[in-house]
Order: sequence, then C-alpha cells, then structure tokens
Amino acid sequence: MAQHLELGLDTFGDVTSGADGKALPHAQVIRNLVDEAVLADEVGIDFIGVGEHHRDDFAVSAPEVVLAGMATRTRRIRLGSAVTVLSSDDPIRVFQHFSTVDALSNGRAEVILGRGSFTESFPLFGFDLKDYETLFTEKLDLFAALLRDNGTPEGVTWQGSKRPPLVKQHVFPPIANGTLKTWIGVGGSPESVVRAARYGLPLMLAIIGGNPGRFAPYVDLYHKAIEQLGGESLPVGVHSHGYVAETDEAARAEFYDDYKRMHDRIGAERGWPAYGRDAFEREIEHGSLYLGSPETVARKIANTVKTLGAARFDMKYSAGPLPHEKMMRCIELYGTRVIPRVREILAEEKVEA
Repeated sequence: MAQHLELGLDTFGDVTSGADGKALPHAQVIRNLVDEAVLADEVGIDFIGVGEHHRDDFAVSAPEVVLAGMATRTRRIRLGSAVTVLSSDDPIRVFQHFSTVDALSNGRAEVILGRGSFTESFPLFGFDLKDYETLFTEKLDLFAALLRDNGTPEGVTWQGSKRPPLVKQHVFPPIANGTLKTWIGVGGSPESVVRAARYGLPLMLAIIGGNPGRFAPYVDLYHKAIEQLGGESLPVGVHSHGYVAETDEAARAEFYDDYKRMHDRIGAERGWPAYGRDAFEREIEHGSLYLGSPETVARKIANTVKTLGAARFDMKYSAGPLPHEKMMRCIELYGTRVIPRVREILAEEKVEA
C-alpha cells in the first residue's frame, strides 16, 4: 500500500442485552461504549467511530459528548463520528464540538460528515425533508469554509440561503494543531463522490451489502475527479459490518440472531423482506459482512483493502442487542490478531509482487 493502512472500528451505540436478555438502559450502554474504546486503545486499534441516531434502539444521539468521555480515558486511538448527520445540525456547533474533542484528546479527533440513512433528526430539530439536498449542500459548504479559513487572520466569510451569512468570523476553540481531519461519508452516489473530491476531503464508503469490488468505479471516479480539479491524492476508507470470534462457526452462532433482530426491525420500517440464513451466509462468503475467525476476517479485509486501494477499514462491530461482553471479546481479537494479520498478508503480497 502506498499509504499507511489504518484499521478501525465503528459502533452505532446499539442498545444491547444484559445477562437477563432484557435491553440495557441507554445510560449503561453509553458507559459500556467508553469501556469498549478503552479496550480498543489498549489492543492497538487505530480508530473508533461513534454513530448518531435519534431513536430508541440506539443509545447515542450526541456522539461528540461520548467521544469526549472516551478522550479522557484513552491515550492514542483516534476518535470520530460514524457519521455526523450534518443536514440536521449546525456546522458551526459541529466544528466547535469536534475542536473541543480534539483539544481533550490532544489532536486525535476526526469527523465523518454525511446525510445519514435515518431521518428522525429532521422533524426533531425542525427541518423539512423537502430541503434534504439543499441543507446538506449548504451546510457542507459552510463546514468546508470553516476548515479552510477559520485559522486565517481574515476568518470565515460565507453566505447561503438557509442561515444568516458570516463575515470575517472566527469560531472558537480553534483546532490547536493543523486542521480537523474530515471525511465525507458516501453510500454509493456518484454525485456525492465528486462532491468529496471538489471539497478536497477524504472519502468514506459505507459498504453494507454486496461485493465490495462493485465500489471500485466510485474509487476511480473520486481519484479522477481530484486529478482533474488539480488536487492532491486523498485517502479512501471503507465502513462495513463484521464480527470476530475464535472460529468461523462460533462467529456465526454468536452473531446471527442479534444481527437478524436488528436487520428485521429496521427492515420492517423500510419494507425489506425478513432476513434469512441464506442472505447471511451469502454476505459472509461473497459480500460485505466480515465475520469469522481472526484469519478469515483478516483475509477478507486485506482483499477489500487491496481491491479498493483503501487507506482505512472500519468494521462496525455492534449489532442490535449483541451483548457488550461479546463485543469486548471481538474488539480484543480484532486488535491483537486481525490487525497484525492484515498487515502481514498485505506485506507478503507486496513482496511477492
């Protein structure tokens, strides 16, 4: 790989089951998330991302606050969102929240900006879904202006249609060292890929189903757009679901029921068919579910990284009510066995080439 490969984890703060099989309180789930980040830091994982949702099956509505808690208990792991729903938030407040996390973590904060696949935040915060496209476009433009100009003597001057303009404004606290690493999360729209290139921001591909190789044209489009715009090469990341256990059989047995519950609950809202064992096995063998023993998961990650030229791979390890204790073991295996093996496989392939 031309770039250093980062291997991370993502969680949406799914509401998990306790020892009695009942859903844990949201407050306990949030405290458990911080413990998961501490373990991830200890076992050498590069990044942990926390998603944003506004519904009862996910505990985190304010990822920046959770990340701030993680920052005070970790030493080296990078901390970010997965994703921040910028369309229904205020770009200035998002910048302030993440610059604060950056200060607490001594420069380890990142933000992944996206539209989000859930829309509960729009009516909650008083936004009309008919403005979906305009809101994201304008707010991303403002956030890009903050990244570009907030550290200059002149400050930020910006104007749009959905909020009052800024004229030579500075936003505090500033980023202490350099700039805030900001990704654009994309689910598979060519327009979104080109937008990321136009703003000169790294691309994070959410690949949650099907063969990851089908995203290669988007990666090519991104790099070609950057080149045509006269920009410098930027990293591409991948976000996908996965789970690690001691054996392939154990991973299937531990993960399937909870993953199906999560999938079916969301699917009932969106008109999806019930999730079945055949679809599960197909995603493991040929799709974007990185599930199995450390060796199995490592080989599949290495193949995706090589196919897409990815500089980062983030595995979403939470799955509905999947218990905290199982996720902790998954994190340990991912850090101590999967990550070293991925690097080893890629190094061996590089030598052979």
